[in-house]
Amino acid sequence: MPSNRREFLLQAASGAVAAGAGNPTPQFSCTNAKLQQAYGAAVTGLQRNVQSVFRFPRPVLLEGATYAGVWLECAPLEGLVYAPLSPETALANHEVFFDLQREDGYLPCNDKKDRLGTGQIQMVVPIAATAWDLYRQNRNAAFLAKTYRACSRWDEWLVRYRNTRGSALCEAFCTYDTGQDNSPRFLGKSRQCPQQDARICSPDDGLPYLAPDLSATVYGGRIALAAIAREMGRGSEESRWLESAAAIRKLILDRLYDARDAAFYDIDSHDRFVRIRGDAITRVMGEHVADRKLFDEVYRRQLHNPSAFRTPYPFPSIAADDPAFVRPIPRNSWGGASQALTALRTPRWMEHYGKYADFTHLMTRWVEALVRSGQFLQQMDPDTGEFSPDRGAYSPAMLTLFDFVWRLYGVRPSGDTLEWNCRLPEDAASTTAQWGTAELRTDRTGSVLTLAGKQIAKLRGSARIVTTSGGKPVRLIGTEPHAVTVLVQSGRSEKAHNLKPDSEIAL
Repeated sequence: MPSNRREFLLQAASGAVAAGAGNPTPQFSCTNAKLQQAYGAAVTGLQRNVQSVFRFPRPVLLEGATYAGVWLECAPLEGLVYAPLSPETALANHEVFFDLQREDGYLPCNDKKDRLGTGQIQMVVPIAATAWDLYRQNRNAAFLAKTYRACSRWDEWLVRYRNTRGSALCEAFCTYDTGQDNSPRFLGKSRQCPQQDARICSPDDGLPYLAPDLSATVYGGRIALAAIAREMGRGSEESRWLESAAAIRKLILDRLYDARDAAFYDIDSHDRFVRIRGDAITRVMGEHVADRKLFDEVYRRQLHNPSAFRTPYPFPSIAADDPAFVRPIPRNSWGGASQALTALRTPRWMEHYGKYADFTHLMTRWVEALVRSGQFLQQMDPDTGEFSPDRGAYSPAMLTLFDFVWRLYGVRPSGDTLEWNCRLPEDAASTTAQWGTAELRTDRTGSVLTLAGKQIAKLRGSARIVTTSGGKPVRLIGTEPHAVTVLVQSGRSEKAHNLKPDSEIAL
């Protein structure tokens, strides 16, 4: 596992196209009827949410539910997750923002059915990062060049208009900047910028905030731009992006992290921490700002703490033991509810930091809750797993189920490797997952791994096995919350491995 995001992205620049790219749509089936029905409903619901928006000629994947449009904070990542089902939609979910970029470099915060949004920045996962990941699948040079131009100009806009305090960090001007509607983080603050102009800070006491999550998004975007520059043969520009990324990362760690609480906080205009422990912490981790030592400390004290963020259905948008947690939980609340958007973003950091077993637990809980609900809703109670009543067909919830099913029970490309997730769903006798020419069959006797019609391995037990794109076993990963013994048969050899949670064994 690369030690940091820079190393990961720069290594990826020379990686092969993901195995299975350009092949037929991935197919999953299992004998658990409720899970199979939910999976089918998710895929069908996502197809229905591919619709047209204002001033863009191609259909995009909408947010769904009550949100008839695409938002910068989530649509690019949602398009990337949806790419196996519709590569063209994944491209559109990025280019809708690039093609409608203003002359001054501003990316629209959203594009709805009838208008463009300009009243906030509303960014979380860097669009440069998701576009770079999408390029690694499609190898579309024109798309990469468009990404580089648009995201370079966007970074310039943020530096020009979101650094009014001269800190070189990224500032939050209003609630919608971070997409955390109804969050106590912004209690009493304006939802949107005045005159719907993201260049103007709301005249509310304490604003603008120096925001750790927005600053982390800038950092992640610069790391991605460095990788893109390298891919395009622009070595000097790569160095410049890496230097600017390192500078903002240092500022995040030096100014916005409080070691006393092991938490990242906003700093208000009075230079005081806004001491509300929220899921901004996970967003900082999503861009790999923390090194392993710092991550372990934050994880132990916050994210893995049952009193704080490790609730029965993680991750709450506000720590469960924070006085600011809002109950009873209202609709569309980033004041405590566990949000599908947060769940959808977890692979970006839980796997990077090697928390495979805890990630399995989180995915299992979300799949369980979604299947039990029978609907695809925005948020749930982190203690009970009960979803807030709302209109269904919410794309992030459907994508969470789709993505987690493949990460739990399927075979999927990951860079220039294939990962085979050998595990049976509860109450299922068997599963079959096919992605391109790779097929994984699992039943109560074990898992059979087949590539291009040829059996490459058998595995008895629950674990992830990683192979090259050609099917050669590379390593075994402990994805269960307890130690297991796994029997691997490859060719004529057969060997038992004792796997602890999160352990990795070279094969």
